[in-house]
Amino acid sequence: MATTLAAVLLVTTACGPDTARHRADLRVGYDSRDGDLEVWPARGSLVDDAAATSSITEAVRDWRSPIDDRAHMPTSGILYSGEVDGGRLALVAADVPGEAASWLLQLRADDAGYRVERATEYTDSGYLVYADVLPVHTPDGRRYFTSERVTRLLGPNGRALDKAEGLTEPVDVPDCAAVPVTATLRSTASLPRGRAADRLLDLGTATSDPRYPLVRDEGGSGRRALTGLDTCVLAGEKGPFGSIPRRIGDRDAPRSVPESWPIRKLTARSLGEVSLGGGDRGKLEQLSWDTDAGTMTAVVYRPAGEDAPVVSRADRANPLQLYELPVPGQPLVVLSWQDNRDSMLSVPPGTPRLVDRAGLAVIPQPSGRETFSLAEPEKTYYRSVGGR
Repeated sequence: MATTLAAVLLVTTACGPDTARHRADLRVGYDSRDGDLEVWPARGSLVDDAAATSSITEAVRDWRSPIDDRAHMPTSGILYSGEVDGGRLALVAADVPGEAASWLLQLRADDAGYRVERATEYTDSGYLVYADVLPVHTPDGRRYFTSERVTRLLGPNGRALDKAEGLTEPVDVPDCAAVPVTATLRSTASLPRGRAADRLLDLGTATSDPRYPLVRDEGGSGRRALTGLDTCVLAGEKGPFGSIPRRIGDRDAPRSVPESWPIRKLTARSLGEVSLGGGDRGKLEQLSWDTDAGTMTAVVYRPAGEDAPVVSRADRANPLQLYELPVPGQPLVVLSWQDNRDSMLSVPPGTPRLVDRAGLAVIPQPSGRETFSLAEPEKTYYRSVGGR
């Protein structure tokens, strides 16, 4: 998806005062090259339609991000302009300098002209146009729009998808489950040997704007980690991916992409089997993933039988990880750390440990505020739960 940036030349117009030049229409296509390859040429049946381009430009000029920033028109561009599913569709790579962000805008036309109907923020490092596969949501289902580096794209069922002008046929992607998408990349200046399998995860069509639904999954560990998990639950305000809001200045920005939203390196490791309330033993796992704000973790309890898995909120990477796990009828606190012979966990006197093993402790959710500590040779780490 992202390639060696040094080999990709992006030609952009410098920022400056608002002049007549800045009121010009958006460029059609994007000035990006990988050696001799034009990565995002103008595509779609309407790329030469001046009226369509002007209408798209006005819609993008009027669009605002969740924190009221606007696109910088000279460094944004129309990637696709054509007719899809009986209507007019446009895709725009929008540069938003106020947020140092890159957005994928999806526009549809009606009698009044074009309007932005979807807007997702690309939170991976670099510009959106460094990606090779972009998500498109249409009435007929998910489609993908690919760069010229992509020679083949395999859908969730492993079948090669038909493409026209870079846009795939509709793909059956579930609302709330993660499915794989795999691109084959041609040999270019930045990838002399190409890439046989550039793996992504699509987190589902119910992923709400402005959250970007594609996650890099280079080794396939993310697919294994999310097997059997409801991505709508993961994305919720109490789920791992949606639980840490973005901060703008000294305030939360709930309409922006959460700081806990994943972009790559999704993995799961087993914390062992646990028996709760005398029932069958279930599996306890720790999820880990990278975001643009750093590494996040969470725990998943997979009970025996057909009960749904239970997930914690996200916790930033910490020597002593603390998770509140809302198991129905038995809310728990899970403490996890990298065990060594010199580390020692301390909990308040009288606290029952339902699980007590090297690197892991599980206790009942306390009714009030409690503090736990992990003593190591160089430093002691404190974590608290409950209360304010």
